[in-house]
Amino acid sequence: MRIGLRILLGYFLIVGLAGWFLLNVFMAEVKPGVRATLEDTLVDTANLLAVMVADDVRAGAYDAAPMLARMRDYAGRGVSAQISGLPKNKLDYRIYITDAQGIVRFDSENKAVGKDYSRWNDVYLTLRGKYGARSTRDREDDENSTVMHVAAPIRDGERLIGVLTVAKPNASVQGFVERSQQHILRRGALLLALSLLIGLASTYWLARALRKLMHYVEEVQAGRKVALPVLGNTEIGTLGHALEAMRVKLEGKEYVETLMHTLTHELKSPIAAIQASAELLQEDMPPEQRRQFLSSILSQNARQRQLIDKLLALVRVEKQQRLDALERIDSGALLQEVARDFAAPLAARGLRLDLELPRDCAPVLHGDALLLRQAIGNLLDNAIAFAPAGGVVALGARVPGEGVEIYVADGGPGIPDYAAGRVFERFYSLPRPGGGAKSTGLGLPFVREVAALHGGTVSVANIAGPGQGGCRAALYLPLPLAL
Repeated sequence: MRIGLRILLGYFLIVGLAGWFLLNVFMAEVKPGVRATLEDTLVDTANLLAVMVADDVRAGAYDAAPMLARMRDYAGRGVSAQISGLPKNKLDYRIYITDAQGIVRFDSENKAVGKDYSRWNDVYLTLRGKYGARSTRDREDDENSTVMHVAAPIRDGERLIGVLTVAKPNASVQGFVERSQQHILRRGALLLALSLLIGLASTYWLARALRKLMHYVEEVQAGRKVALPVLGNTEIGTLGHALEAMRVKLEGKEYVETLMHTLTHELKSPIAAIQASAELLQEDMPPEQRRQFLSSILSQNARQRQLIDKLLALVRVEKQQRLDALERIDSGALLQEVARDFAAPLAARGLRLDLELPRDCAPVLHGDALLLRQAIGNLLDNAIAFAPAGGVVALGARVPGEGVEIYVADGGPGIPDYAAGRVFERFYSLPRPGGGAKSTGLGLPFVREVAALHGGTVSVANIAGPGQGGCRAALYLPLPLAL
């Protein structure tokens, strides 16, 4: 399982459990809260009415008392109201009065007059000086038919002469309970949805930074050129900079060790040749032979200088992880400049250069013009060295698909099978036709590094086909290369 998905699941599990717990608490507390409010109202109402009817109860005037008559009128009164968006079409209070023995003497709905209510908790507890209340189902098989009864004592001074009970069905406030619960559910669902979106955004931000870092590590592990991505001023960014610093130190150490070994090996031959020639020059010899040994020393010294110059250029481009600045480059103009640079070497070997460009227009590149000019020059230098005297060297560009291919072809002997997989190794070179001196073996590695910096590739292969020979080197650069 990906780390981003793990983080998201963990986050949503915590938020979901917390939200579910809070929603359950709120949902469970809505009904008791509403009923507690209803009970509080009933207590006030019962005590108020008990005080108002005390004189009528003391006189025993249950039928003719004006106050009790008004209570009967209340029970038959119609009403039409909207309370917080819920309709109210009837009055729900039921009021009944019992005497000191618990016998019902008055009932606003005329349901229980004459019945003994002394065993019901509201009357039973009130007659004993306690708080009397009960919640009783109207229908035994319906739990939603409960009616809340709250009683208050009717007194004559300190003497208890009766009990007044106010009853109200819980169903009358059930609409408010359900509406509040639905409101809580909607808000809870919205909260969970927002939490999920926040979790997705946070996870995406974190996973995106981690993916960048992982891609960087994979590219480094594969040996490709890659710059440390922008990771921000976070712990991941700090980790990325630490990895970059560690990579630079490790690569630098390994690179220096490898470079010193190969450079030492390559310099042994010219140094030995110079040493031998210098020792022989200390002896007496004919002037012609002396000039021959001096020429050898100069030649070997030039080879060392060329080796060091090319090695420094290769080191610079190998350590460069990205192009600092991109410029628009006309590929046709670039190839013409390279052709002018090598006009003298071409003429010295009697070679003809065929410059081949697309008929409509030369493609425009974005990159480092100097590096590309040096890289193409290295390819052309190799072609000149291996092409037969008086032959033809082709230099051109074409657009295969979504990229530009710059190629150099010669009619030389081609690459031997044993060297096909080694031409891009540092210091590896092949003998020139006609016994010419080997090159430094740094030209093609330089071209490979320049191609990698531009996001491209380079390939060198023999030209296949009847009546054809020689070698073809191709530098492929993808398009478009963004500025």
